[in-house]
Amino acid sequence: MTMKHMPIAAAVPLPGTQTGTRPGSLAILDTPVTLTALEKCLLNEYQRGFPLSDAPFALIAQQQGVTEEDVIGTLQSLQQRGLISRVGPVFAPLRAGASTLAAMAVPADQLEAVAASISRYEEVNHNYEREHTFNLWFVVTAPDPLCVRQVLDEIQADTGLPVLDLPLERSFYIDLGFPLWC
Repeated sequence: MTMKHMPIAAAVPLPGTQTGTRPGSLAILDTPVTLTALEKCLLNEYQRGFPLSDAPFALIAQQQGVTEEDVIGTLQSLQQRGLISRVGPVFAPLRAGASTLAAMAVPADQLEAVAASISRYEEVNHNYEREHTFNLWFVVTAPDPLCVRQVLDEIQADTGLPVLDLPLERSFYIDLGFPLWC
């Protein structure tokens, strides 16, 4: 099963971006991208161990020998170029609030529009296409199960398409960080 990225929402806006604005989409790249040493470092080294601080970008800047503005500007550039979707934490399911995996069977000619519509919800932290009858998958995170249900109902009403709710039944740990440059 092949997965490719669809429009994805930033759950945590980077400093200097307007709250409520969303980047367009992750890039589907046909050509190699040239990255600076700082871009490679930020992408590789801070998948885990991101500083828990009131000024995390300043700490990263200090560790890397650059300015805080360099770090923030680099992350904003990566986001604007569609190379990252968000900078923010990943919480263990059901440890903070409520969440669910959801799927929809979206006609191919509506897929981009529906994905963009779903990405506008602050509670949706990512969505992606799968080659399957249920071809659009996304995660909804909210303060409580009632809020999750309300978002799923709104998405169904907005799109006119049924939403399959796939709540967590059994948890598995999957480390989402991986070395990008060895």
